[in-house]
Amino acid sequence: MKPIQRRSIVDSVVDRLQSEIASGSWPVGTRIPTEAELTESFGVSRPSVREAVRSVAQLGLLETRQGDGTYVIASDATEVALRRALVVADAREVLAVRRALDVLAAREAALHRDDVDIAALREELQRRRTAIDRNDVDAFADHDVAFHVGVAAASHNRLLVGIYASFDASLKHSVAQNSCLSNNADPSTVDLHEQLLHAIEAADPEAATSAALGVLDQTERSLDG
Repeated sequence: MKPIQRRSIVDSVVDRLQSEIASGSWPVGTRIPTEAELTESFGVSRPSVREAVRSVAQLGLLETRQGDGTYVIASDATEVALRRALVVADAREVLAVRRALDVLAAREAALHRDDVDIAALREELQRRRTAIDRNDVDAFADHDVAFHVGVAAASHNRLLVGIYASFDASLKHSVAQNSCLSNNADPSTVDLHEQLLHAIEAADPEAATSAALGVLDQTERSLDG
């Protein structure tokens, strides 16, 4: 019975640690309290705290730095899992998932966007163009993904926005690895992004869907180049 009890305590500490991270009490980049402080705060033994911290670190949320303490390096275990999956995923598998998400987001954005959404999308598209002109792969990935996350936000569908939010950081890595810039392909996909923006602004869901598919089709063709 004792091992079961100990596991229950550890699980409770794991839940508490994740709660502190998810709530923002311990933001990404901050050092969490010491093992002694956590032991006192939670009212459990040091071994329980140590094992719980190790478990949360395995989830990718914490990192223990020798002689410096333990730091929060991510706040969402789902996003970490997606990032790890995308590292080994085939580029076409990523595109297949994006087809489902981007088409839905484009259609819903065309139906529900407002002026604030359009302004945000236009700004990200301009920053994306600037990154292309500068051949800046990292900035391109940031603003390409921000544009598509913005399309999801323009849908005003909270569930869809939540999915994109968890997919955000993971997708940046994939875009950076497989973008037109990193593959030395034609960066003219910016024109299709403009078409997507115009369709959303015109409240035309069919045109928005077509443009979203066109963006992904051109991205897929760049993989063959």
